Amino acid sequence: MYRMAFRAQLFTLGFIALFTANLHADNWPQFRGPSFNGIAQSSCPTEWTAEKNVTWKVPMQGEGWSAPVIWDGKVYLTTAVRTDGGTAKPEPYTNQGGRSESKYLQAEYRWEVFCLDAKTGQELWRSTARQGNPTLPRHATNTYATETPVTDGNYVYAYFGMMGVYCFDMNGKPVWKKDLGSYEMRAGWGTSSSPVLFDGRLFVQVDNEEKSFLVALDGKTGDELWRVARDEQSSYSSPIIWKNSRRAELIAGGMIYRSYDPETGKLLWQLDMEKGRSSATPLAVGDRLYVGTEFRNRGGSDDGGGFLFSVKPGGAGDISPPAGETSSEFIEWKVRDSGMQMASPVLCQGKIYLLERRRGAIHCIDAKTGATVYRQRFPGARAFWSSPLSCDGKVFCTAADGTTYVLDGGDEFKILTKNQIPAQTWSTPAIADGALFFRTVDTLYCIGG
Repeated sequence: MYRMAFRAQLFTLGFIALFTANLHADNWPQFRGPSFNGIAQSSCPTEWTAEKNVTWKVPMQGEGWSAPVIWDGKVYLTTAVRTDGGTAKPEPYTNQGGRSESKYLQAEYRWEVFCLDAKTGQELWRSTARQGNPTLPRHATNTYATETPVTDGNYVYAYFGMMGVYCFDMNGKPVWKKDLGSYEMRAGWGTSSSPVLFDGRLFVQVDNEEKSFLVALDGKTGDELWRVARDEQSSYSSPIIWKNSRRAELIAGGMIYRSYDPETGKLLWQLDMEKGRSSATPLAVGDRLYVGTEFRNRGGSDDGGGFLFSVKPGGAGDISPPAGETSSEFIEWKVRDSGMQMASPVLCQGKIYLLERRRGAIHCIDAKTGATVYRQRFPGARAFWSSPLSCDGKVFCTAADGTTYVLDGGDEFKILTKNQIPAQTWSTPAIADGALFFRTVDTLYCIGG
């Protein structure tokens, strides 16, 4: 009897696992997809233009670099719309840098969450989260809707930086909202860290120049479950959940990378990144976590960084390698000059791919050893802000001018296709049901599918 019950339990668990895998295979519920790592579960198109292989396209109202998320055949997005007649579009990036713009503080915006049919592009609903003036300036190239929303199929959560957290049901009805405060960001550049959802809890990383913290909110009510102070200044990377063979960990970037218990907020381990700027979101695949910061050499307090670390599960306390060493008990390897910058890394066919922000270059690193496989510049590419994706053994790299290079995931630099949609593109695409959802500065495209 016990054996039969045990077999039945195994069958039930196996069915649930299979059902869950199938459920998530065609959903892209958050920034970088169902496993937080930019690896697509379905196939995806490899050739397109602004007209060719386009299923539908719809104009985008307002401004936003937030990425689309998809659940059960519906696309969810955020935007910030000027209501005073002014233009709400980010300026194009130049290699001369840019500036903070306090003029936006006098502008009136409407922060919106909206839903489209994934097959047709038809708008199903649009809800206003907030209306009024921004609480902080932003960089001229940034937006007031840069953070990507997240959904679990029950609710849609939108975080608009210092403008608050908002929860809607799947029909666009407001459920709750939460003001986490408004704090100065470095040089007035604005915010970009997207929230992450796990086990009914919404986690938000609020690193700033005044009072940095990480907070867990109840997904149903918005009630604060825990909050931990962080000894960090402004950072822009998004937290992720690393589900390894030992436990689930909440990973938050910074000049010190930290792992927290998602249930309690207890610090599990920390890793000294040797400074640098934390903009790229960490990458987790199975029992390996890859983290790094962008090298800085501008005479600031964050000068340094540029390293990439491979982290093993089970760490506790300070897991930083000793001075002069490139490994430790929980650090498999450490490499310098990794190429880590704004775009988050992705893994494909056992290799890690990192895109440089300015030089239009890619770094390919062996995931097991940390050895450089190749470094190569894309012909004609100037900058990458969008994070790469991995699909069908290929790597999709979208440049700031809207050109997507599809690379072979092998050991040699090989461009398979070069797809051009001539528009400023910083948003990271999403993939679901064999289609690629591609947001430019003014249009959302559904490609293939």
